[in-house]
Amino acid sequence: MNTSDSSLPNPISISDRLNQNCFCTTLDRPSLCEALEREAGDSSFCESFIRPRAHLFSNVPVFLSATAVAEMQEIVTAVEVTARLAAYKAAVLSWAPEISQADHGPVGALMGYDFHLGEDGPRLIEINTNAGGAFLNALLARAQRACCVKMKLPLAPLAHTFEDAAFRMFHGEWVRQRGFGTANRIAIVDDNPEEQYLYPEFVLARQVLIERGVDAVIADASCLHYEGGRLRFGGQNIDLVYNRVTDFALDQPDHRALREAYRDGAVVVTPNPYNHSILADKRNLSLLSDPAILDAWGVEPRLRALLKAVPRTVLVTSGNADALWKSRKNLFFKPTGGHGGKAVYRGDKLTKGVWEEVKRGGYIAQAFVRPSERMIKIDDAPQARKMDIRLYTYDGQVLLVAARLYQGQTTNFRTLGGGFAPVLMI
Repeated sequence: MNTSDSSLPNPISISDRLNQNCFCTTLDRPSLCEALEREAGDSSFCESFIRPRAHLFSNVPVFLSATAVAEMQEIVTAVEVTARLAAYKAAVLSWAPEISQADHGPVGALMGYDFHLGEDGPRLIEINTNAGGAFLNALLARAQRACCVKMKLPLAPLAHTFEDAAFRMFHGEWVRQRGFGTANRIAIVDDNPEEQYLYPEFVLARQVLIERGVDAVIADASCLHYEGGRLRFGGQNIDLVYNRVTDFALDQPDHRALREAYRDGAVVVTPNPYNHSILADKRNLSLLSDPAILDAWGVEPRLRALLKAVPRTVLVTSGNADALWKSRKNLFFKPTGGHGGKAVYRGDKLTKGVWEEVKRGGYIAQAFVRPSERMIKIDDAPQARKMDIRLYTYDGQVLLVAARLYQGQTTNFRTLGGGFAPVLMI
């Protein structure tokens, strides 16, 4: 077959068309609940944790071309290869906190690379440590019914494929720091974990580890103790921490035990302050999106071309504040230490009062990339939902691809018809 034949359908246009016109519900909620309860080992799991979160899962999938998925994977590789350069590390660590300066070995469990699908292809808008949702999305992807067209899941998460990869990931992080042996006890740590919206994921992650022979617990960071050179919880030693706290430098008083144990290398922490400073500090995007800096560092042309997917980003300073205000309608402003879409502002909706706060610093200005849309039906009426795509990765390798549907300025779980959605590849 001549693949250059112009009569062949364009896979990108097919995915766009399906995202606009395929309204069928593919989520089999009873099957999802059954799987969640089986994985969690709790017959009341759905009733307790899923049904109260009405907008956690969308009923519809998102369609992507295989070309777009492959391009996003290449962009992830370009970022991580660049992040290993000595010049890059020196630059990002120059503004990182002291606790981030030491590299203990781990590369960061479940990194999240977030993309918008721009007119010219995928655009990498953000990189996150402790990216939430992977364990939930793995089950979500397996609870789909075929609809609209013959479909397949990218990196198809067949039974326990993702979970096995996640287990190997945690073991890999242990070996990177300790060199041998295994972690006998792993703590999934957050602030007030049972009050977190994604607490159900913590339960699933714990069960994944327990089923593979690891003693795993969910722990409140404030209940950890560091004594005798060991991090402890509930009177028992912790070997590895799956870190979900969003105090990335572990500065807060409740994180003192975790901070000191991490600083002393007494516990393996992943993701950790070093991982965040190398990859997820939003200021880093100002370097990755600057062609002159990349050229000066000797980044090879192929990687520089891929990094054009990072929208141009600059730090907000007193020197450029006036110019940024004038061009604000084409910009998106984010706090450098922010997370979860908090305190972010579209420039065209920015008030002068908020601008006074932004221009004092601590913000980046990023070229605005309009998110693409997924059409859904609410009460038989078509409605548009914005979407972004998240690649969950470990050491630059993609473990899972998922989408989030939402309304408003940033992703959230408060939108009717929104939430996590599986990605189906065309």
